[in-house]
Amino acid sequence: MIYGEDHLALQRTIDRFVDAEINPRVDEWEEASAFPAHEVFRRMGELGLLGLTKPAQYGGAGLDYSFGVLLAESIGRIRCGGVPMAIGVQTDMATPALARFGSDSLRAEFLTPAITGEMVACIGVSEPDAGSDVAAIRTTARSDGDDYVINGGKLWTTNGSQADWMCCLVNTGGEASIHRNKSLVIVPMTTRGVTVERKLRKIGMNASDTAQISFDDVRVPKRYRIGDEGAGFTYQMLQFQEERLWAIAANLRPMEHAIETTAEYARARQIFGKPVLENQVVHFTLAELQSEVEALRSLLYRATQAYVGGSDVTLLASMGKLKAGRLIREVADRCLQYWGGMGFTWETPVSRLYRDGRLLSIGGGADEVMLSIISRRLGYAGSNR
Repeated sequence: MIYGEDHLALQRTIDRFVDAEINPRVDEWEEASAFPAHEVFRRMGELGLLGLTKPAQYGGAGLDYSFGVLLAESIGRIRCGGVPMAIGVQTDMATPALARFGSDSLRAEFLTPAITGEMVACIGVSEPDAGSDVAAIRTTARSDGDDYVINGGKLWTTNGSQADWMCCLVNTGGEASIHRNKSLVIVPMTTRGVTVERKLRKIGMNASDTAQISFDDVRVPKRYRIGDEGAGFTYQMLQFQEERLWAIAANLRPMEHAIETTAEYARARQIFGKPVLENQVVHFTLAELQSEVEALRSLLYRATQAYVGGSDVTLLASMGKLKAGRLIREVADRCLQYWGGMGFTWETPVSRLYRDGRLLSIGGGADEVMLSIISRRLGYAGSNR
């Protein structure tokens, strides 16, 4: 996949936006443990950045997914991990199923304001006892006439304390089939019975608010269900393809930035009468790390091209997500070493990547889940479905 002029023009727009309106405020947001999502998303909506791949009739640009990857890769220019992750939830985690399977009225009510940035979305899948094991969720949606009555709760909810609505995975049937009894339902966060129990304090991704949410007899109309009842697990698995491609793309620039800033610091830092960078082990290490990042980018572009062509890219997306989670940890750790004592301070860019990047091997499917998917797809273990 090669970016064309339209992609590059979009990239320049995003770069200007990030440099002028995001990066000057990142440190402030990191200190506050949140960023003003409505303000930032409204501005992104004005620039047309939140609906690049969404249907034109609901305010999107109707472009293919390569433009979504371009957005994810470009917002990696933001000098923290929390804000890009929150943007990714809005564009690639909470809205793909709604855009693809939602009714016209549901998309008009919730997708359009998510594209304009008037509404902030969150995704409700993980629970206290069900993270990587999505099929184990316990939140229920009991049928009551034309409504669902929802009870349970969600954990690790990015944007949770600021969101206007949640794309929520719930159990709408019995336990005969753990995969076929689940549905995706839009839950407005101001609905009676929805409670933000707490904001979680994390070791990284500090600019992004992460919440625990509880549901106590939350009543929503059945017309808020996305697509068919019982198809929610399948819809969520499809959403995971975009989430994992996004995760790869959004972390390429942060890794490159860490390598570049480490080279600059090592060039200026003198030890034993010469710059640290002149030691062969240092410049060889940085060269190898950059080569690994470029290889990961090639895998991403291959997967994106296949996805745009209509292929199932679960295998490639899982491989890329696994590689990205492990590589960002390696990049952060090895680069931090060359900063010496400064690398162990809070304010350096490499220490922020060290904290933020660790999540990539956990969120959106842990490394072990990726290995399980890859093994099954290759026929090494269990079913190859």
